[in-house]
Amino acid sequence: MAKELTIVKIGGNVINDPDQLMSFLRDFSNLEGMKILVHGGGKKATEMADSLGLSPKMTGGRRITDAANLEVVTMVYAGLLNKNIVARLQAFNCNALGLSGADANVIKAHKRIVKEIDFGFAGDIDEVDATMISSFLDAGLSPVFSAITHDQNGQLLNTNADTIASEIAKAMSGIFKVDLIYCFEKSGVLRDVEDEDSIIEEINRQSYTRLVENGVIADGMLPKLKNCYEALGQGVDKVRIGKPDLIRNKEIKHTTLKL
Repeated sequence: MAKELTIVKIGGNVINDPDQLMSFLRDFSNLEGMKILVHGGGKKATEMADSLGLSPKMTGGRRITDAANLEVVTMVYAGLLNKNIVARLQAFNCNALGLSGADANVIKAHKRIVKEIDFGFAGDIDEVDATMISSFLDAGLSPVFSAITHDQNGQLLNTNADTIASEIAKAMSGIFKVDLIYCFEKSGVLRDVEDEDSIIEEINRQSYTRLVENGVIADGMLPKLKNCYEALGQGVDKVRIGKPDLIRNKEIKHTTLKL
């Protein structure tokens, strides 16, 4: 029977709130068994870019990354946020290992091909080295991935953290029974973004298509759920979306995605 692996992606306002982040990291450190953390940090990167007089551009919930903004997101994601998260996990006795996709060559990507929109130095993932990541887990380490990958030609790339979590989950599902959890400030997928009680507790592929057509799933939630269904379609056992408390209490209301 395959070992269980929990992969958690944390993002949204939680990253920017020191108290919420600390509480989440304490809960993550207490998760039993093997675990991987993937973190975003787009809002923190936007704040840093603004302080430097740069203006980040977004389209369809995704960031357009020019050369100057690539330097900012690399500093924020792979540096400031990643190392602070790792240090705090160590304080909670979770032996964390901070990584970008370039470290140990674990995530290979390519610069996104220009079609209707030029996303700049945005990366689309080609391959995840599940064997190498598994060796970290077997050594008792909990990998912590930032949203930076590379193209094997010396170029760093900004890659959507939801996508990184999904691609790692798909790769690891060949070795482990994978539980993928997306945590952010909302209680799950909401019918009305202004109403926290309008949680859609279960979504299957048919209802997902209908919710997209009706505009209920829109903006930044579109790529998130796209990644969820790609993961489910390629061997991931379970995908859930909700607040950070979800990793401590599976009974709180959240959204579960099914095929």
